[in-house]
Amino acid sequence: MLTPASSFSINGATSPGAIIFANTTAPPPLEPLELFTTKSGDEIVAQLYNFTDKGERAVALRPEMTPTLARMIAAHERNYKKPVKWFAIPQLFRYERQQKGRLREHFQFNADIIGETDAGADAELIALLIDTLRSFGLTEQDFVIRLSSRNAWHDFYKKGAKATGNGHEYQFFQTIDKLERAAPEESEKKLAALGFSLADVNQFIESGAPTVELESILQNLAARGLRSFAKIDYKVIRGLAYYTGVVFEAFDAKGEFRAIAGGGRYDNLVKLISGNKVDLPALGFGMGDVVLLELLKERKLLPAFDSRTDVFVLIEDEALRPQSLQLVQDLRTAGYAVEYPLTPAKPDKQFKRAQELKAGHTAKLENDEYVRIRNLKTRAELTTGFASAKNHLR
Repeated sequence: MLTPASSFSINGATSPGAIIFANTTAPPPLEPLELFTTKSGDEIVAQLYNFTDKGERAVALRPEMTPTLARMIAAHERNYKKPVKWFAIPQLFRYERQQKGRLREHFQFNADIIGETDAGADAELIALLIDTLRSFGLTEQDFVIRLSSRNAWHDFYKKGAKATGNGHEYQFFQTIDKLERAAPEESEKKLAALGFSLADVNQFIESGAPTVELESILQNLAARGLRSFAKIDYKVIRGLAYYTGVVFEAFDAKGEFRAIAGGGRYDNLVKLISGNKVDLPALGFGMGDVVLLELLKERKLLPAFDSRTDVFVLIEDEALRPQSLQLVQDLRTAGYAVEYPLTPAKPDKQFKRAQELKAGHTAKLENDEYVRIRNLKTRAELTTGFASAKNHLR
């Protein structure tokens, strides 16, 4: 189900003129197996957790979010204005060998724009990716966005395949996608079988001439002051079959980790998933938590995840427990993180617990009407009325 969200912002700036969506009822992690084989072929099954359920249906734990989003958009697109900006943080599963930066289960931040063909939408998403990484404290010395184009590679392939009559473009893309991870002789052998030479491929990559669409994106990023974060790199092609145009990946500048994030255009996927009933252009990216975590650790930028306790309510007089519970509830309603002793305890034990929780304040009922508040950092104390206690904690 798609539910409109009130706004979507990057560093506090909202983006007008579009409907923004959040999935308040999360899409199911279990999908029909056909949803993934339709766009990727049967070979993807080896990478999935798939089985036959009690209803004799072939299902799989989702390995990615994009096909699910395409299905939801196809079902609901008439209800909303275009373009649609959508985000989610789904849990994903892949059956593969676990290694550094790659696990069988992870969470991923996804951001997509549906219903816009202009390259300005591509630049918008790339800017979002850059700003998201910058929000963690990463700079242009830490990461780079590598831009490429499936259209450029398609033209290269068609030119080379015309002489050989080759009809294996997807296999060609898969080989290019693995160039940096495979031995040169292995890539040479695979390319030769498809009618290409590694030397010609490398020459095309090294030329690095941006297409019209890529040049438009670079100019857009330059206008935002973000040009230094991106470069043209045709070694990026993205292995998934559904990509159709601009593709990109974020890498750490030192080259120590796998891709931090990746995405691109998938203008034909909604049409394919809907059985040709809905035809909408789309693009998006995904950023997993595994590589990002490794990068932030290495750069010593991982934020502290300490829990926060604003107030510890001391209950030294059990006769005042009912009123103390009311104070606890009032403070929590006002937005404070509040702890208190669930059972009777000695005053010194309660105070020690407040210190262990690194509470900012303690609060103790003096009687039915007054509360004594103590700032545990400054040791300053004040006594205030029960009803106004929450105002003195700000």
